[in-house]
Amino acid sequence: MSYAIIETGGKQLRVEPGRFYDIELLHVEAESQVTIDKVLLIAHDGEVHIGQPLVEGGTVEGTVLRHFRGRKVIVYKMRPKKKTRKKRGHRQEITRLAIDSISLKGTAIASSAETATAASSAEEPETDTSPAPEEETVAPKSKSKSK
Repeated sequence: MSYAIIETGGKQLRVEPGRFYDIELLHVEAESQVTIDKVLLIAHDGEVHIGQPLVEGGTVEGTVLRHFRGRKVIVYKMRPKKKTRKKRGHRQEITRLAIDSISLKGTAIASSAETATAASSAEEPETDTSPAPEEETVAPKSKSKSK
């Protein structure tokens, strides 16, 4: 399993190829490609590359799925005994980003196509040719009243 820790929108986020994440607003059009260069850590098949502070040559490519606004947050301030009250609302602008691949020094070490093929091969059921087990029938207990 490969993953990377990136920094975007002032936050650090653990990302994996083939998944989508809600991050702070990116000022790009929907359905466009984005490359994130602020990669702090890359882990792939037991190898871990840690940046000081960034991994040299580490990039994460993704596709912007859509832009939307988050849930409303109410900020209510009140000073007791002073008749002072303030009520403010805020909705954060959010971008939904699908991670396509994680690259290190120009070579893609993990991509969403690889994870999709691995997941589909793991989901294929194995065919069982052995005969089905015989079901046992249990007779219901007789209800007798004893005093």
